[in-house]
Amino acid sequence: MCERLTDENFSGERERMLNLMSESRTSAHQPSRIMNKKLTPSVAMKNQQQALYQALSARDRKFDGRFFVGVSSTGIYCRPVCSARTPKIENCTFYPSAAAAELAGFRPCLKCRPELAPGLALIDLGNRYAQVAVQLIEQGYLSEHSCEQLAARLGISDRHLRRIFADQFGASPIDYAQSHRLLQAKRLLADTDMPLSEVAFAAGFGSLRRFNELFKARYRLIPSALRSSSGRNERTVASGLVFHLGYRPPYDWPRMLSFLQTRAVSGVERVEGQQYLRAIAITQGGIDYQGWVSVQPEAARNRVRVEIAPALSRVTTEVLRRIRQLFDLDAAPDLITQALGALAADAPGLRLPGCVNSFEQATRAVLGQLVSVKMAATFAGRMAERWGTPLEQPYAGITHVFPNAEQVAQLQPEELRPLGVQLKRAAALIAIARAVTEGRLQLDNVLDIEQGIKALTALPGIGSWTASYIAMRAWSWPDVFLAGDYLIKQRFPGMTPRQIENYAERWRPWRSYATLHLWHNEGWAPSEDTDG
Repeated sequence: MCERLTDENFSGERERMLNLMSESRTSAHQPSRIMNKKLTPSVAMKNQQQALYQALSARDRKFDGRFFVGVSSTGIYCRPVCSARTPKIENCTFYPSAAAAELAGFRPCLKCRPELAPGLALIDLGNRYAQVAVQLIEQGYLSEHSCEQLAARLGISDRHLRRIFADQFGASPIDYAQSHRLLQAKRLLADTDMPLSEVAFAAGFGSLRRFNELFKARYRLIPSALRSSSGRNERTVASGLVFHLGYRPPYDWPRMLSFLQTRAVSGVERVEGQQYLRAIAITQGGIDYQGWVSVQPEAARNRVRVEIAPALSRVTTEVLRRIRQLFDLDAAPDLITQALGALAADAPGLRLPGCVNSFEQATRAVLGQLVSVKMAATFAGRMAERWGTPLEQPYAGITHVFPNAEQVAQLQPEELRPLGVQLKRAAALIAIARAVTEGRLQLDNVLDIEQGIKALTALPGIGSWTASYIAMRAWSWPDVFLAGDYLIKQRFPGMTPRQIENYAERWRPWRSYATLHLWHNEGWAPSEDTDG
């Protein structure tokens, strides 16, 4: 039986996981799955360990967050970019996740801080069940539901879910969730002055007592020992809570910020130089939290500075997750560039813009039908001003949260006419809102992308382009190709839509990135060979 994640039940997962890990089948196309030395030794494993050790020795940022190393001589686990002296290979054990390293008894390094490592992009996980399960877990699903309910949400058995997690992460869903909660608490302790009780709540713990007990049991430290004074000056001058999120270089910040600036919705978001600001709303535990967030790249350090309004302090973990999605911070640019070949050669750091709210993004996709990008943003701004929720503490021109599905579902198409929105388009976005509120349409944590696109196109006024664009932006799906897009067709002169789609097959599973590159790369032309 797979239990709900409570503060009492996680420790019993260790023995069960060791049994499952010994039964797990190693996949040849996912090297991360053979990182744990507890698996059956082989020549391939030794070669893999040697390769990982070389990446560790080189402090290769391409591998940051893609594996962790436990050092037996210290009892500490680190990121591969840790600046500490490289340990001897015989003292190293490599793990596919922080949870697996902690399950083996290692404590997180206080120097490189594993909680700051980039995560894995959805496509990197390979298994779609794992992808959605991780999304749900990091949103706190196991704090209120059991593993059996999580498995049922995915349409699989809890035993199968356990096997997937053993294969992908070397840990159970419970252990993965527990490690995630503790690492988020560690981040809050180091980077904020929030009271311990607030830290415990924000990280997903039910009580301060259990938080203290679990923290000391896992990390062998009391939480207050991690209070950091290193960033106190920065925190003092800030208006909100300050965090840093890492990414794997390169990152094309000019193009990302330009993309967001062109589509910025007045009152909801804005781009000023290198700074991106927007309003955000999070519902957690039946409570609505609203506030602003500021994001600014620190390219020299391969990270972004994120400042969050004090009103969002209790949901910082979820806000940071959404910022990672919006800016595609977990992407592996080396893998993408290699797959796209010549198409990506001029801009290897191009990222896929995501979103912070799937319904907002779906609405904006509908508003963009048959109009310019600027006009679509204008329509969205008028909607935000008319029906959005004013922020109690506006910040630097950020005044409103974009209206949610419940608010839009109550409208009639005629009410959008004064805003300039055509009736058919208004009816389409209201249909989406009503389908969401009535439970007929899922816009968050979509398991089957193809079926999700079909569900969208079944609604009135939603065509293939709109549904695919929603999948690309709202669901951050990396393998969407907008073959019918006007600009895309311009890049393939003389070719039929079918021929264009066939040509794009060479770019799987990164066709969303291929679409972005085709939008940006005016000088590219299709080749006659099969290499693209």
